[in-house]
Amino acid sequence: MTEVSQRRRVTAVLFDRFELLDVFGPLELFGALSDHFEIGLVGPVAGPVRSSQGPSVFAETTYAEAEVPDVVLVPGGIGTRALVQDSSFRSWLAGWALQAEIVASVCTGSAVLASAGLLDGYRATSNKRAFGWAKEQGPHVDWVAKARWVEDRDRWTSSGVAAGMDMTLALIASMHSEELASALADRVELEWHRDPGWDPFAFVNGALGNR
Repeated sequence: MTEVSQRRRVTAVLFDRFELLDVFGPLELFGALSDHFEIGLVGPVAGPVRSSQGPSVFAETTYAEAEVPDVVLVPGGIGTRALVQDSSFRSWLAGWALQAEIVASVCTGSAVLASAGLLDGYRATSNKRAFGWAKEQGPHVDWVAKARWVEDRDRWTSSGVAAGMDMTLALIASMHSEELASALADRVELEWHRDPGWDPFAFVNGALGNR
């Protein structure tokens, strides 16, 4: 079996008003390791999906037509507020993502996972500015207020926005090696925070009062 045939598929879920860096920070890292990963984007339509920042991003396929990847990545963004109320989306996500090897989220993407029942019985974290709201979406989730990211079995959740890149490097290290992840961090000139408990923003943004 060739190395290329062992590549894992990473698919990010787009929705109206998703956060750009939540998606493209991690995908930059996965995509830089083309011998190990291939990346894709799914959305409500096969076509442009508006981001929180304004520019639209092209989804390659619709939710209904999306193949199950090895790694599901759900971003945050202001659009998550409406998404957690969308029962048809939650139902699709629950069935689709449950078949993946790894289910991961960045920022308030964990609130979306929680609303679909995908974090029930798991430890998880979220954006500290929206931590109280995220907790409301998953009463059966063990929410961790102070964490850069949380790994619990096949679920990986990160704190806000840029924290997703630290989590992604840790996930790559878990799937492959610390050496590969370190070399990638050097390659993209990223100072990798390796400690998942490093989280000064939990205090700054008041999450510790929402435990």
